[in-house]
Amino acid sequence: MTVRNDLAPRFRDPRPHPSGARPPALPPNLIPKHVGIVMDGNGRWAKLRGLARTKGHEAGEDALFDCVEGAIELGVRWLSVYAFSTENWKRSPDEVAFLMRFTDRVFGRRIDDMAALGVRVRWAGRRPRLWGNVIRRLEASEEVTRDNDRLTLVMCVNYGGRAEIADAAAAIARDVREGRLRPDRIDEATISRYLDEPDMPDLDLVIRTSGEKRLSNFLLWQAAYAELSFVDTLWPDFDRRHLWSACEDFARRDRRYGGTVAHRA
Repeated sequence: MTVRNDLAPRFRDPRPHPSGARPPALPPNLIPKHVGIVMDGNGRWAKLRGLARTKGHEAGEDALFDCVEGAIELGVRWLSVYAFSTENWKRSPDEVAFLMRFTDRVFGRRIDDMAALGVRVRWAGRRPRLWGNVIRRLEASEEVTRDNDRLTLVMCVNYGGRAEIADAAAAIARDVREGRLRPDRIDEATISRYLDEPDMPDLDLVIRTSGEKRLSNFLLWQAAYAELSFVDTLWPDFDRRHLWSACEDFARRDRRYGGTVAHRA
């Protein structure tokens, strides 16, 4: 007879960073609950090495999943990453096709490990134009990991902040027309319920790599009061140590939310 061990860990531990680095000992109330990352610089990373742009995207895979493990180690609960924007369709057809295939393959080979880590995968973005196999892969990843609660990883694929708000406005208009919603009852909470991920908390911290200093249409509604961190490191060279450093800086900032007295979550 098999004896069930209720004391066995539900999820595997994150793998240590190869350097032996450990997360900073931040007070729980100063750890950002929700971190967003604009993963920028893959093409420049490849160009500096005389490689094709696609090699930069391939190198960025390890950076992403190292940050997933680092976020778990630190105690971050939500991690949203900008994987493919609604504007990225302007890139060359070959690069777009590579990114579609790459997204499919990445989650094909990583999803079991994400499930073992306790990661819940979610997808934010539009369905039109996105390849069918990518949609099926992302939806399957959501289903496999739906009961995990250690970290929510939001993949923003075919995503744009303005598009998300426009889609929410259209859905609200339909519900008003059909009598399911009163116009005078629409407020910020109403709009939030119509966004791609209604249960997503506001961003506490947005990190952009590669030295660029803009949001580029990333989670505009959710980033209303986010602290911003711009780092020069190109995305394939970014890892959990850079994430931790940004979170340490976040913990030193005063967040006033328009008031005069600092508030700590």
